[in-house]
Amino acid sequence: MECLYCFLGFLLLAAILPLDAAKRFQDVLSNERPSSYMREHNQLNGWSSDENDWNEKLYPVWKRGDSRWKNSWKGGRVRAVLTSDSPALVGSTITFAVNLVFPRCQKEDADGNIVYEKNCRNDSGPSPDPYVYNWTAWTEDNDWRDGTSQGHHNVFPDGKPFPHPWKRNFVYVFHTLGQYFQKLGRCSVSVSINTANVTLGPQVMEVTVYRRHGRTYVPIAKVKDVYVVTDQIPIFVTMSQKNNRNSSDEIFLKDLPIIFNVLIHDPSHFLNESAIYYKWNFGDNTGLFVSNNPIMNHTYVLNGTFSFNLTVQATVPGLCSSPSPRPPKTTPSLFLAGGKPLELREIPVENCKINRYGYFMATITIVAGILQVNILQVTDVLTPGPQPDDSLVDFVLTCQGSIPTEICTIISDPTCQVTQDTVCNTVDEDLGDTCLLTVRRAFSSPGTYCMNLTLGDDASLALTSTLVSIPGRDPAFLLRMTNGILVFVGFLTIFVTVIAILVSKKYRKYKAIESNTGIVVKDKGLNVFLSRAKTMFFPGNQEKDPLLKN
Repeated sequence: MECLYCFLGFLLLAAILPLDAAKRFQDVLSNERPSSYMREHNQLNGWSSDENDWNEKLYPVWKRGDSRWKNSWKGGRVRAVLTSDSPALVGSTITFAVNLVFPRCQKEDADGNIVYEKNCRNDSGPSPDPYVYNWTAWTEDNDWRDGTSQGHHNVFPDGKPFPHPWKRNFVYVFHTLGQYFQKLGRCSVSVSINTANVTLGPQVMEVTVYRRHGRTYVPIAKVKDVYVVTDQIPIFVTMSQKNNRNSSDEIFLKDLPIIFNVLIHDPSHFLNESAIYYKWNFGDNTGLFVSNNPIMNHTYVLNGTFSFNLTVQATVPGLCSSPSPRPPKTTPSLFLAGGKPLELREIPVENCKINRYGYFMATITIVAGILQVNILQVTDVLTPGPQPDDSLVDFVLTCQGSIPTEICTIISDPTCQVTQDTVCNTVDEDLGDTCLLTVRRAFSSPGTYCMNLTLGDDASLALTSTLVSIPGRDPAFLLRMTNGILVFVGFLTIFVTVIAILVSKKYRKYKAIESNTGIVVKDKGLNVFLSRAKTMFFPGNQEKDPLLKN
């Protein structure tokens, strides 16, 4: 009797649980959504339902944390990087790209083999074998080399055969919206889907990567990423302004135009044939501007805070809305695992033109700033006495707008490309309401220089530039100048001598000696003066007459 009970219990358990239940794609690909989730979407072109069976014998399934992951690749773990050009406007095409990152010192060569990089050292040291995986040398059977045989191992996880000719070593399985897509590839592949029937909002794309290993395949990486499908045109606006110190803080200057440039994110060129209009509202009571140009200039004439609003309108193809319900078209049912029919939602055949909109808003702060700077005069500085080694030049500057608080000068080569010297100073002098200041800079050698002068304050930077020519000091010119000075001194000496002789002859006449002491003293004093003058200029040519000596 006990054996009978055991037998009946075994039959009951067998009826409840299948002995060898086949895995399905949704069981393998870590799908977090219910199995009925796929029915909420139209079928993607070329994709299959994740309720199909998965060939676990050919493509083993390892859970996260399984110890076998450590040995799935020689020299370390392979990392998969998944990117997309999300967000995507509904109806456009979104593209996903997967790139494999191999362990250090490994790369894929032109033939698709995985090799070690030359002159690269890793923790395990240099390898005598240049190949990590030499796919072309594997000769288990001929159908690995030429791909002409339809062996049981030349198939995808769902049993579909590889396309001809196949010379790829990795199998990629993409999974989203309850559907999957299989593709052979090398270390980088991409897949695109049309979003016309995709539900709006964030979605998840998951990718599992296998490498071939003999007659089976080994999982090497898993990755997933979030992408977004939206019914609003993805736009971004860049704002720039001359003399603005930092455009990213959305603080701009009064009385200078701001350039607004609209960038539409449309990598699949879905809007290329659409008529696009831009509606501008700058928030300063100047009205609403409508144009078909994505670039607009606007000048704020008052300080303050303003709300900038932009609306972009585009006419795109879309699904028509029927005024009255129609009977659904009959479509054949598809059988999958378990013999249950897969119901697909009706696909409308009518297309209409609908309007899509994109919005951008920003808060802009307007302040006063330096609007313009000009060079009024450039002069050389002449210093008395010996000339210094450096040439000094004064630059007289004037500016418009607010008063600067700092000034920077950059001395460069004549092309203004190679910087030679940079000097920045604070403006200490009180300029009052008039912006007029002088900047002195030194140049160490002759030549032509590019001189950039920048005036700045907390919100603005104003720049001006000029070319400065510093003359050289010619040695021949200095010699000629010295000779001229010597000639001038010589002529001056001769002139003084001639004058002295003439004065001496005029007063050197014989007069009788008189007893008048005053006259004698007077003549004697004059003769002594003349005698000393001649002695100074003609020390070797003195009179011999003793009467003239007195």
